Amino acid sequence: MKKIIATLLILILETSCGSGKLVIRNIDNSVRKLQTIDGHFDLKEYATDDLYGYNMEYPINLGYDNERNNPRNVDYFFKALAGPNGEPIIWEKIEVCCPYESKKSSTGAGTLEIYKVSYGTSSLRLYVNLFEKGKILCPKGLTIKK
Repeated sequence: MKKIIATLLILILETSCGSGKLVIRNIDNSVRKLQTIDGHFDLKEYATDDLYGYNMEYPINLGYDNERNNPRNVDYFFKALAGPNGEPIIWEKIEVCCPYESKKSSTGAGTLEIYKVSYGTSSLRLYVNLFEKGKILCPKGLTIKK
């Protein structure tokens, strides 16, 4: 039954997201989850790759806990960030896309979430993966909150 649901989910999302198999290129299962301090990740490093977070093949991989608890990692992540000049940011999930096969999902299929991050009068879009692990970095264009 899970396999049928996963297949249907992938087919439906592929129809809406375009065809082709998604390959996430920055999964690293050896990376440990960052510590949290005052309700946010203790983020210390900046991404050097322009694609990190901005490309579906290089999402921000926050899947360190079980599926049900992973959404809190989104808050921990975004609460650690600020705009390019230290401005407060606002984040909002705007879309779910990009299905792929995942052994970390109870259905056998993972998806990415797209977040709109706004600061001042500017905004950007970031891909977030709640199923796989990877090094958590501050994406280019944002800063680590002081």
